[in-house]
Amino acid sequence: MTFDSPARRPSDTPPPFGVTLTPGGATFSLLAKHADSVELCLFDEDGTETQVPLTKRAYGIWWETVPGVVAGQRYGYRVSGPWDPRAGHRHNLNKLVMDPYADALVGEVAWGPEVHGHVVTDDWHADSDLADSRDSAAFMPRSVVVDHTFDWGADTPQRRPWAETVLYEAHVRGLTEQLPGIPDDIRGTYAALGHPALIDHLLDLGVTALELLPVHAFTSEPHLVRNDLENYWGYNTLGFFAPHPEFAHASDPADAIAELKSAIKQLHEAEIEVVLDVVYNHTSEQSSGGGATLSWRGIDNATYYRLDESGTDIDVTGCGNTVDTREPMVVGMILDSLRHWVTEFHIDGFRFDLAPALARGKDHGFDPDHPIMVAMRTDPILSRTKLIAEPWDIGMHGWRTGQFPPPFAEWNDRFRDAARTFWLPDLARAVNNEAGHGIRELATRMAGSVDSFGHLDRGPIASINFVTAHDGFTMADLVAYNHKHNEANREGNRDGSDNNRSWNHGVEGPTDQANILRARRRSIRNMLATIATSIGVPMFTAGDEFGRSQGGNNNAYCQNNEIAWVDWNLQDWQSELLEDTQALLKLRSELPALTTSKYPTFEPAEGRVQLRWHDEAGHVMTEGNWRDSGRRFAQALFNTSHDPQIESDAVLLVINGGVSAVDPVMPDVEGYGPWQVRWSSSTSQTPGNPASFSILTAAKVTE
Repeated sequence: MTFDSPARRPSDTPPPFGVTLTPGGATFSLLAKHADSVELCLFDEDGTETQVPLTKRAYGIWWETVPGVVAGQRYGYRVSGPWDPRAGHRHNLNKLVMDPYADALVGEVAWGPEVHGHVVTDDWHADSDLADSRDSAAFMPRSVVVDHTFDWGADTPQRRPWAETVLYEAHVRGLTEQLPGIPDDIRGTYAALGHPALIDHLLDLGVTALELLPVHAFTSEPHLVRNDLENYWGYNTLGFFAPHPEFAHASDPADAIAELKSAIKQLHEAEIEVVLDVVYNHTSEQSSGGGATLSWRGIDNATYYRLDESGTDIDVTGCGNTVDTREPMVVGMILDSLRHWVTEFHIDGFRFDLAPALARGKDHGFDPDHPIMVAMRTDPILSRTKLIAEPWDIGMHGWRTGQFPPPFAEWNDRFRDAARTFWLPDLARAVNNEAGHGIRELATRMAGSVDSFGHLDRGPIASINFVTAHDGFTMADLVAYNHKHNEANREGNRDGSDNNRSWNHGVEGPTDQANILRARRRSIRNMLATIATSIGVPMFTAGDEFGRSQGGNNNAYCQNNEIAWVDWNLQDWQSELLEDTQALLKLRSELPALTTSKYPTFEPAEGRVQLRWHDEAGHVMTEGNWRDSGRRFAQALFNTSHDPQIESDAVLLVINGGVSAVDPVMPDVEGYGPWQVRWSSSTSQTPGNPASFSILTAAKVTE
């Protein structure tokens, strides 16, 4: 929300979109290119609706300055225009629609036939292309006028270097709902994010950036409502500018906004960045043929959504619709939203859900030089934040890992798949004397994935290295389940991925067999160590640091309950695992060789870490070694002795993914002392044990 004086703006020039507070009222502005008229609907405390026509229009933008409007005013719009679904037009004056630029929303969508612009059956499925005549106002949230004044004090952008960043992906409610030390009344809320109990955990763990699942206002999908479930993750956006009100302890919209800002401020005081997972690729209106009319569809369906020649949604998101970034003003809306979160909420970065959908051009193909990509790369505000792409969508040629332009980083699914495959299904194959995939792919990923990110001078910091995320098995479930168990989602266990690259170690699900439990826990430590010691940017999922389970559910998007919430009641083995993870990240922070922003080299080079891979005899790995599908052992030697600008111990990673112990000959590094084991996934702390990962360091010898 900005303050503006209409006297300073030419009367025929549209004001900023949304609501702009003025000294005597507020100016309302809406993009509705195909509308015949637009009615601003103001609501009193008792719900009485007063309509004010927007009389000024230019370039498809409607606006009006309304005296007497103050912060807290509830409002919406009714838009009149053509009803011609085959041409993409779905205006319906009977439907109250939310402002796409609303800074706050109050109330929930009451799902029923009334919130659909077209006639639907009793179970809310499309009955025809006829316009529905029922008034939807009683079933709709209200947009809220907001004054964003807030005392940020000395808060400034964190701008921590990528090479020093450790990401921690979490859900506002799931992370804090059961966290001891947080007062009961604020658990699961924005207020809990700034509580010392959480901040202390993040700092003790070594986290530098909290990546939050969507906090944009969202709603549940109709099929979930019918099944007495709800959208938990939040990938079903109602508004790109408004925080989700149900995550706030405060009930007043202004207080809810202040609550989120306060939490961010407190995290910043602890030098922890805040990154938002944002969903601009689709909205909660689902498909135009069957979805509701909540905002964009009723305002200007043909402008906001990607449609084909028959007015049907082109869906590359799997969610019914795709926001149309071929339209400049739609690109502008996304950019305005991003800048809003940076300037008003001091957000440090963004992770873009299904990012290729945003960069599909006029032929629907992915374009790394799409206008929205160029805009974010050159914007003086956004280009200085952390920009992270989820580099795939479900459209044609939707897998685009390694193809986003700088300064974007990307979730590296090739790292995820390599780490899982090496430590789990390939280990299972080794147990059964079957061939696996060797160690080459894992080594490539641990060395920074130069094959994916080595172009355009991006460097390894473009690779977000992860093994788990919100979508899929938790780390503990990867080692305990061969198959998904999503029955609680009430979709017949058909939802969720079947390609999990997991291994249950011989028993599906919980067991009390000590040997299996030991093996599972070692596998968890192996994968945690792989993330922590790989070149690039590590990302951990909340709770993996101590073995959180979802009972085999690999798609807990609709489980706002103990299935998806982090359980902080730790057993002894979980406390030990937490200490292991803390030790791993402490080691990473102490060893510059592991936090380089440049690719390691085989030969010495100024300003570069030298990396050489050795076999069990201490010899440099040969091409034959790399091609050996049965090879399960390697030693990674990180050496900075050639470069006095890099002060670091030599680092040796001893990786044994096999079922037999190996007594390795460890390579010598001239000028360094003997190797010391600093961490091992094996309780014996002996490098080379079966299915183990060990970290050793050697200090420089001073004369």
